[in-house]
Amino acid sequence: MLILGIESSCDETAAAVVEDGRKILSNVIASQAQEHMQYGGVVPELASRRHCENILPVVDKALKDAGISLEDVDGIAVTYAPGLIGALLVGVSFAKGLAMMADKPLIPVHHTEGHAAANYLAHAGLKPPYLGLIVSGGHTRIAEILDYTTFRTVGKTRDDAAGECFDKCARAMGFPYPGGLHVDRAAQRGDASAFRLPKSKMDGNPYDFSFSGLKTYVVNLLHHAEQVHESVNTDDLAASLQKDIADTLTEKTIAAAKALGYTQIGLSGGVSANSGVRSALEQACRENGFTLYMPPIALCGDNAAMIAAQGYYNYLAGITADESLNAMASKELRGESVQQA
Repeated sequence: MLILGIESSCDETAAAVVEDGRKILSNVIASQAQEHMQYGGVVPELASRRHCENILPVVDKALKDAGISLEDVDGIAVTYAPGLIGALLVGVSFAKGLAMMADKPLIPVHHTEGHAAANYLAHAGLKPPYLGLIVSGGHTRIAEILDYTTFRTVGKTRDDAAGECFDKCARAMGFPYPGGLHVDRAAQRGDASAFRLPKSKMDGNPYDFSFSGLKTYVVNLLHHAEQVHESVNTDDLAASLQKDIADTLTEKTIAAAKALGYTQIGLSGGVSANSGVRSALEQACRENGFTLYMPPIALCGDNAAMIAAQGYYNYLAGITADESLNAMASKELRGESVQQA
């Protein structure tokens, strides 16, 4: 079964063709990162305009790269939530029109579910149930992936996501957008023990996350140093920040896996490309006898192959939509239920 996937939730216009949810036939991404770099972050209106310009040639290239025509496609999957509403609307509107014109099933895909599905494209042996750690600029959560379309949230961020913390701290350090990549590079040159950074302590669910305090601490540290004309070694600060976030993600995920009886963990999302996070979780899984699945770096960020992969499983589960499908800036996962301690 061939699924055409379309992704436009932020600043990448992407289209891909995936066979049976596991094999990538094409994966095309038009990134806007260079354009948004001058503003220090994504400008929603600009992103929407570029999606309008890019989506037709990107979809056309995805079909050509796969060596197929639209007639050969069995379904059209599209990210409908969550994300920047204007950006999402471009992808959803285009996919709806394409599905109606070609008389193909329209398959709605939740962006977070799509990130989890990136691992299916890289690991043929990975099947639910398993525990997922999905970490990106907008989302940080630990979820039981009970089957391909049912997620039960165990813990999630109460404020900033880990990726947002990376990006905001990176901007304060003077790194260009996208900041997470530059923090990672700087961290590899720095001393992770140079700064003692705070870790959040929260009442209630022990698997929830909070990164706003860490972000504020780092930003204030840099602002204070600037005011008193002191220098800060940004390599050391980046290394300390990365270790703090990686340790927090790892400790909570391993604790949840032990409590819930999982021995398989799937890491995904944009932050899954971070070398510190990958290394920390890989070591912890090895020490505990767990199996860790991670997507290749090329599939960590936003892409349409992951949307097509999840779209395949959604279609098999009977999850389709009609012309009334609308984009949503926020939307909980199917089967979401936060487990309290």
